[in-house]
Amino acid sequence: MTAPTTGRALVGGREITRADVEDFLYAEADILDAWKYDDWLALFEPGARFEVPSTDWKGESPFESGSFVTDDWDLLRARVKRLKSRKAHAENPPSRTHRMISNVQLAAYDEHGHDEPGLLRVRASFIIHRARDGEFDAYVGRYDHLLVTGGDELRFRLRRAILGHEHLTAGSRLSFIL
Repeated sequence: MTAPTTGRALVGGREITRADVEDFLYAEADILDAWKYDDWLALFEPGARFEVPSTDWKGESPFESGSFVTDDWDLLRARVKRLKSRKAHAENPPSRTHRMISNVQLAAYDEHGHDEPGLLRVRASFIIHRARDGEFDAYVGRYDHLLVTGGDELRFRLRRAILGHEHLTAGSRLSFIL
């Protein structure tokens, strides 16, 4: 990530503020906590990716280090379809979740020294509280997203949730969306 700005980034000639990004992330959190997966999928551009690297991930390719989730667009749509069905046994009935997003940072995307018009790198911290089967767990980490801007909309091109845990405790399940 290039150096994050304190509150705005110029992306493809358009100024995006941290408040714009926070509103987008807060809306996504509400959608996920309400289990509105069709609405959540609408936050992605076609062809987008969703990744949750393993807890020992060091920033290399998720294919080299292992991961909990590496969904391309087709797998992402299949995940949504399954979570909405009764076939998602680990989430039937759904867990109760509550998400908190903080420390949002944004910067124009610059992977090779040149900004790519319309792309925005976003980092944010998260805590997700989950109640399931009489247990209450907290999942802590950071998001490292790549957003595409188009018109007045933001959409995910890459949605990555990086757990801050050294390991997941026995019996932990990632059957919900981080």
